[in-house]
Amino acid sequence: MSRLPESLSIEIIDLITNIEGDVPQIVSKNLVAGGCINRAMCIQTAESKYFLKYNQAGRFPNMFISEKEGLNLIAQTGRFRTPKVIGTGEDASQAWLLLENVEEGYIKTGFWENFGTSLAEMHRETESVFGLNHNNYIGSLPQSNRFHDSWSDFFIYERLEPLLALARETGLIDSKLNNQFSNLYKAIPSIFPSEPPSLVHGDLWNGNFLCDNNGKPCLIDPAVYYGFREMDIAMSLLFGGFDKCFYDAYNESFPLVSGWKYRVEICNVYPVLVHLNLFGKSYLAQLRATLEMF
Repeated sequence: MSRLPESLSIEIIDLITNIEGDVPQIVSKNLVAGGCINRAMCIQTAESKYFLKYNQAGRFPNMFISEKEGLNLIAQTGRFRTPKVIGTGEDASQAWLLLENVEEGYIKTGFWENFGTSLAEMHRETESVFGLNHNNYIGSLPQSNRFHDSWSDFFIYERLEPLLALARETGLIDSKLNNQFSNLYKAIPSIFPSEPPSLVHGDLWNGNFLCDNNGKPCLIDPAVYYGFREMDIAMSLLFGGFDKCFYDAYNESFPLVSGWKYRVEICNVYPVLVHLNLFGKSYLAQLRATLEMF
């Protein structure tokens, strides 16, 4: 079995005991590969399986708390399954998030239609302003969710400008590219249609959903806020896209405003900036190609 830090192991056993009603019999603890931010482990007891994410305390302040709140916010809509949150906490050395372990199944006929329709229905969950009552993360980068009355202001000041400033500080962009952002900012108010804020997943790519053992979509690793709903559609297309049935079902349930395919590239300036700051200059060409439009 893999070993957990002693203090963390005690906390996790206490959490599972509260669920199972007795001190759990741990059958296995196996590290899960694939996470580039946190360590992950699948813990199996005689009764159930759990998924644990953990990291050094203070490395990403409130990351697991905001993830818990994001998962719960999506789950409360009744549109998607999310992993049930068992508990979260932090001590002097470790922070953690304990979730139910979602057993994966196989994508079958109807999965993508269900996914597209469910996302459309989730996007009908609205608020009066753009933003969220707490900040969170996208990947390992802090994500500011201060409230704004307009999508244009929120997109510029809470999404693009913070990551552009970070890229300037680290020398990832030059003055020409920086000036092109000024041109984009001027154009943004005329690019986006007027729509109410929608509850969005915020980081909707192929790695952030599962097909559960009932053949239904399950959303994970949210970066939620109330924003422009095409941000989720655009992000889903950034790395090759989902099945065509997903988009057809979405549009049938909640038609996208004319011109959405053009706006995909504009929406994706944000996740491209995220990847530029996280992974380096290999994303500059894609960013430049979009900004040449302005």
